[in-house]
Amino acid sequence: MKFRKTGALLIAAVFLLNMAPLPAHADAKRRIAIMPFDSGSYASAIANVDLGSAIASMLTTKLVNDGTYRLIDRQMLDSVMKEQNLSVSDRADPATACKIGKILSVDAIVVGSITQFGQENKSSSASLPTGYIPGIPYVGGFGGFGSFRSSKSKTKVSIDAKVIDINTTEILAAMQGTGEASRKGGGIGGFSSDTYGESAIADEATIQAVDSLSGQIVTASAKIPDNQSLIAKNVEGKIADITGNTATVNVGKKSGVQVGSKLNVQRSVKKITDPDSGKIIKEVFSTIATITIKEADDTSASGDISGTGVKVGDSVKVSSTSVTGVVLEK
Repeated sequence: MKFRKTGALLIAAVFLLNMAPLPAHADAKRRIAIMPFDSGSYASAIANVDLGSAIASMLTTKLVNDGTYRLIDRQMLDSVMKEQNLSVSDRADPATACKIGKILSVDAIVVGSITQFGQENKSSSASLPTGYIPGIPYVGGFGGFGSFRSSKSKTKVSIDAKVIDINTTEILAAMQGTGEASRKGGGIGGFSSDTYGESAIADEATIQAVDSLSGQIVTASAKIPDNQSLIAKNVEGKIADITGNTATVNVGKKSGVQVGSKLNVQRSVKKITDPDSGKIIKEVFSTIATITIKEADDTSASGDISGTGVKVGDSVKVSSTSVTGVVLEK
């Protein structure tokens, strides 16, 4: 059943989250993004509300307030999705989600689907004797009420979610959040005591499901690897420009390069080929210099060169220690 009169709380949640910046957290916390949930056949369950985005926003608020994770701002995520020209059907696709996750430099990404969002209504009625009012002793003279009507409405919401490793596309955790709310009402003749409408029970059931889901995602935090640190340790790029003693490389913050990072400048000194196919099976590099990064943006970085003989096109790799040479295979 479509809740055409509901959604005030969900609309407010989307508005507030899109307006408010997310607080900063310590680097030790895993960095995640919540993709808009796939609404499926429930896309129009609430008029004028993107139910999947609303639930993702509510979940983001819960996790931000919990403090276990660092989360990507909803506006940034929406911007990237728009740039990638993603359709609604792409929301729950793990491969697409991981692509977005790498662009956003997160450790894991949460995708999911709304699997249930429906309401059940039951009603019954009974004829009343003339002049009878429930709960009041019979007195004559009250006629025309005719019957007593009772009703019961129940809303059930179910949301499935997966936490996915952005590097391996492995499902690290799968969970389901559920919520259920109901109301009762009744009336005599044309009078009704129903005061708790469809909007309220839809909101209540949705909040229960989101609360349940957020708790399970928090529990899954121990399963998420520090992918951004791993990526930063394995950054590889090339020198794009040399001006004086300053080198600019074609990797930046999105690849894990930060101000203070040290990059080893490497040059190929030996190629080992397969004797049968002639294909290169291994390449040996020598470290000839080190670049200490002074400035970095999303896609490039620049810094001071320590060493000689550096050329445009030389390979660079993140260095955890200062390396001045390597032993070559003979």
